[in-house]
Amino acid sequence: MTTPHAPQPVHYTRYVRALLKYALIMLVVSLLAGVAFQESSKKLPPGPVADGFSRWDATMHLALVHGHTMMIGVLVPVALAGMLHLARAHGAREVSRKGLAWTVGLYVPFSALTVLLMLYKGYHVLLSARFGKTDPGAIDAALFAGSKGLRHGVYGLCHVAMAVGLFIFVWCLWRSMGDRSKVAGHRSQVGGA
Repeated sequence: MTTPHAPQPVHYTRYVRALLKYALIMLVVSLLAGVAFQESSKKLPPGPVADGFSRWDATMHLALVHGHTMMIGVLVPVALAGMLHLARAHGAREVSRKGLAWTVGLYVPFSALTVLLMLYKGYHVLLSARFGKTDPGAIDAALFAGSKGLRHGVYGLCHVAMAVGLFIFVWCLWRSMGDRSKVAGHRSQVGGA
């Protein structure tokens, strides 16, 4: 077991820095996505776009990009970095380099791709409405040049890869914390010193 003030493993530095740099980049992307939504939605005429197709229908997908980017690009990576430090500071064994490599290697690129897919869909719907296409079914069917297989494959790959990366992190961190009785014994040793 480690003491509460034990130095962080060397490989933690690499992955924590990668997560924090990614979070900083995505913070900027999130803010720009919010500005892009505001500016792009201004170009849509006010009021209903067409019968049964409102301004909200045309802008909703783009509106969601800002919050989703903040969540998956900023808050989750910062939480992962924080959990590594907190667990280690409270007696957990170190998480393996391999576990962190898989976590960062899967989560970071596929969450970035997810944000790009959200921007693509948001602008696809908004621009379709601006240029007169107001049938939601036709707009949806035109994504990825009408290829449902490609669409489901890309979205599925992104979501599964992010989930697997997070599952690996949870599994590795959970295992590093070990048995509660060992942690309790560790606390009594630290408290009695």
